[in-house]
Amino acid sequence: MKDYITIIGGGLAGCEAAYQIAKQKIKVKLYEMKPQKYSPAHSNSNLAEIVCSNSFKSNLLTNACGLLKEELRRLDSLLICIADETRVPAGQALAVDREAFSQKVTDELEKNPYIEMIKEEVTDIKEMLKDGIVIVATGPLTSSPLANQIQELTGQDKLYFYDAAAPIVQKDNIDFMVAFYGDRYCQEKKKNETEEQWRQRLATQKIEEQSYINLPMNQEEYEAFWKALVEAEVVTLHDFEKKEIFEGCMPIEIMAKRGRDTLRFGPLKPVGFDDPRTAQRPYAIVQLRQDDKQASLYNLVGFQTNLKYGEQKRIFRMIPGLEQAEFVKYGVMHRNTYINSSELLDETYRLKNMPNLYFAGQITGVEGYVESISSGLVAGLNASHDFGGEGKRCVFSEYTVIGALANYISTPNTKFQPMNANFGILPELEGNKIRDKKERYQKLAERSLQYVKV
Repeated sequence: MKDYITIIGGGLAGCEAAYQIAKQKIKVKLYEMKPQKYSPAHSNSNLAEIVCSNSFKSNLLTNACGLLKEELRRLDSLLICIADETRVPAGQALAVDREAFSQKVTDELEKNPYIEMIKEEVTDIKEMLKDGIVIVATGPLTSSPLANQIQELTGQDKLYFYDAAAPIVQKDNIDFMVAFYGDRYCQEKKKNETEEQWRQRLATQKIEEQSYINLPMNQEEYEAFWKALVEAEVVTLHDFEKKEIFEGCMPIEIMAKRGRDTLRFGPLKPVGFDDPRTAQRPYAIVQLRQDDKQASLYNLVGFQTNLKYGEQKRIFRMIPGLEQAEFVKYGVMHRNTYINSSELLDETYRLKNMPNLYFAGQITGVEGYVESISSGLVAGLNASHDFGGEGKRCVFSEYTVIGALANYISTPNTKFQPMNANFGILPELEGNKIRDKKERYQKLAERSLQYVKV
C-alpha cells in the first residue's frame, strides 16, 4: 500500500477531502491542473475557485442547504469555515468574496505538512490505482482525456447536463435614480405606514439589508427586454453538446422562450417590493447580489446565460438602471459531466467494483457548492478509514442531509439526475403529518442535528 492517498482535482470537494484526510495525519498528494491548464469556465489559479454564483445559499435551518451547512460546521468542514470567514452581506444567505475564499483555501492547504500540491493535469489514473487509494474530484468540467478513462473504468457512458453562470457588473455604474437596496418583503410598504414613514425606513436600512440591489421595470420596459432576449443570438453548441439542460441552472434566454410571463414568475418576480419612485409594485424586478467584500461587484441573480458577449452587453443594458453598466465578467455556459452514480457508487462515494477508487463533487451528481463539499468530506473520511485498514465505513444517517444525499446518489435509479440538498430526500417525520411547512422543516432540522456524528 502506498504511504499516501491521491486526490485528483483541487475544487471544493477535492480540497475538503484533502483536509479531512490530513487531519488523520495521512499524507495526501493533491493534483490540480491549474495553472498549467484551464477549463473553459476557470480563470483563477487558486484552489476551490467559485465559477458560478458566489452564494452558498440560505443559512436558515428551515432550508435544506442551510441545514447541510450546519451539519458540515459540526463536522469541522474546512471550506464551510472559510466560507463563514470570507462572507459578504447577502441577507439570509451565505455569500462569499470569491477571491478571498479561494485564496484562503489555497493558503490553508499549502501550509499543511501532510498535503503535497502537484500542479499538473492527470490523464491516466490506472497507475495511481495500483496499490493506492484515489479520489477523483475533477468536477463537472473534467478534461476529455480523463473523462474517457473514467468511462472506461466504470464501463458505462458518461452523462451530461449544462450549467450557465451569470454576468457580474460594477456597482459604480448602476443608476441609483432607478435602483434601490433591499431584500424581498423588507422593501414593501406596510399597511400601517404612511408614505413618508416608508420612504424614511428605506433610507435608513442597515447595511445587512443592502446586499441586494433592485431594478424595477414597468410593463413596456419588461416586454421590450423580453422580446430582445427571445430574439438574441446565442453561442452555437456542437451537436454532442445539444443535450438536456439542468432545470436548476436554466439559461435566462431559454426561460424567456417558454412564455412572455415566465420570467415574471421566476427570477424577475416583483413580489415583496414597491418601487420607491411610485410607491407601487413594479411589473417586474431584476435583483443584483453582492459578489465581493468591498460591495463593488454585483451579479445578476438568475441571469445564467449562453448569449454571445455582445448580446449580453446590448440586452442587459436595456434593464433600467444598467444603461451604463460595466461588465467585469460575462455569463458563460459550459458542459457539466457526471457519472451514473446510482449504479456505480455506494453511500461512501466509493466505486462498488473497485474499492480503492472514490469519486467526490459534482461529477457524482450532487449539484451545488455545499453539496460538493459534503461529498468530499464523506469520501475523505472513508478513504482515511480504508488507508488505516480499520475496515469500518463512515455512513451518515439518512436523517441527515449529508447522509440523504449520499443515499440518493447510490440508490439505483433509471432516471438519475443531479440533485441539490432538499427536504424531499429526507425520510418523513414519524406520527401525524405537520401541515405548516416551516414548522415541519424545523422539526426535520432538529432531528437531523441529533444524528450528525462521525
